[in-house]
Amino acid sequence: MTQADKITQDLTPEDFRFASRSEQIKDKKPETKPIGYFRDAWRRFKKNKASIVALCIIVFLILFAIIVPLISSFSISFSDPVYRNRIPKNSTLAHIGIATGEYSNELNQRAFEYYAAIGIGAAYDKETDTEDNTQGVGGEYAAIRSVKGTTASNRTKVKMDAYLEIGFRRLSVTREEYDQIVAYEQETGNTVLYPVIDSSKVNQTFVIDSTDANYWYEMDSSGRAVKDAQGNSKDIYLRDSDGNALYFQNRDANGLYIRVLYHNYFIFKNGHAPEFLFGTNSVGQDIVVRLASGIQLSLLLAFGVSVINLLIGAIYGTVEGYYGGKVDLIMERIVDILSGVPFIIVATLFQLHLANSVGIVPSLLFAFVLTGWIGTSRRVRTQFYRFKGQEYVLAARTLGASDARLMFKHIFPNTLGTIITSSVLVIPSVIFSESMLTYLGIVNLSGTSMTSIGAMLSDGQAVLASFPHVIFFPAIVISLLMISFNLFGNGLRDAFNPSLRGVDE
Repeated sequence: MTQADKITQDLTPEDFRFASRSEQIKDKKPETKPIGYFRDAWRRFKKNKASIVALCIIVFLILFAIIVPLISSFSISFSDPVYRNRIPKNSTLAHIGIATGEYSNELNQRAFEYYAAIGIGAAYDKETDTEDNTQGVGGEYAAIRSVKGTTASNRTKVKMDAYLEIGFRRLSVTREEYDQIVAYEQETGNTVLYPVIDSSKVNQTFVIDSTDANYWYEMDSSGRAVKDAQGNSKDIYLRDSDGNALYFQNRDANGLYIRVLYHNYFIFKNGHAPEFLFGTNSVGQDIVVRLASGIQLSLLLAFGVSVINLLIGAIYGTVEGYYGGKVDLIMERIVDILSGVPFIIVATLFQLHLANSVGIVPSLLFAFVLTGWIGTSRRVRTQFYRFKGQEYVLAARTLGASDARLMFKHIFPNTLGTIITSSVLVIPSVIFSESMLTYLGIVNLSGTSMTSIGAMLSDGQAVLASFPHVIFFPAIVISLLMISFNLFGNGLRDAFNPSLRGVDE
């Protein structure tokens, strides 16, 4: 006889009593709030620091794409070829040495005089008909901002202003526009018009383009500037019979030729100074605004493809996985045929034959959707095979639940984690594919009304060696998008993993 049996034999009815005769015993109210599926997923997601950082970057880029076009001084259609391939410049950041618009260069003597003459010419006084030589280097409109020394080859090392080195331009305008410029000068005191040059006095030996408005000074036989007794450069301005400098030259009955300091002319036309935070591209478009618009188009295309693929793939995979058998066999063969079609061939054919009818972006969207939903459908199909034999599904079927209710009420919610994660990971894949297609020239999304990150990369490859900033900023953005969405997707995958629900890490 065991010890337990001995104890049982020794017990009497008097050894038993009610725990409580006066009160009912009830379950205690939970001290903590119940944790639902999505709340538990968010709790696990927050523990993944890399995914949180990735989410912050994604939000920042989305806000950048939305806000920049609204507050920028330039529109996506803005273009000024005179300021093409200009490096970044911002007067506010320039105080801390960022985006100064300046670069180092080495100039021979003739080139040094050429750029120094821009500042001298810009200091022209209409009243005295003279130039101030002190404005040649370091003046307000001087192209040469500072002199850093000379080299062994007798070349001068200087710091150049990429915007002021444009100097003067010869323009053809109407008489009405000329009057508007004169009125603007009188109102603001900002000089735009400068004396026109007598092209017959330009030294053709050293000047390749006789219309270059920066060669306003007389040159000797060696190409050096000729000085007068006061040490000022002799001008070759067009003058009237009284010797007064002329500020326009008749083109025809309705038009004039004028010479303007282009920096001030830009302010007259646009109402603000020519400053571009990320610089300009090869056609003089603002990279910041183009980049924001490119992010918008790339993300909208990627999100659109992701949502459409989610809907089609979820429905298709649900039917496959739930019914199985012959239905699954037939539908899987259709999937096998579509999955064998190369995406790049589809995209190329759509651009050649469909883009003219529906547009470039819709045809590209069709190319992504044609086979893009296959991955989602297979994931959903796998999940349905996993859950449709569970006891709760059998119980619901026994109680008379319809097929639609079983599919979308009882089984489909268990696939949410998988398909949400796969849909998020589709976004960087679409952005990369779109960039590849535009970079290779298969799709052309570059225009005055739209652009994409891939289009900006494609446009910048021609000037990569000379002006790397044109391709640098789009490359940084697409890298951040790719890395961030992948990290974000990985975080969602772990957060929505049903096997980790309720696990304290």
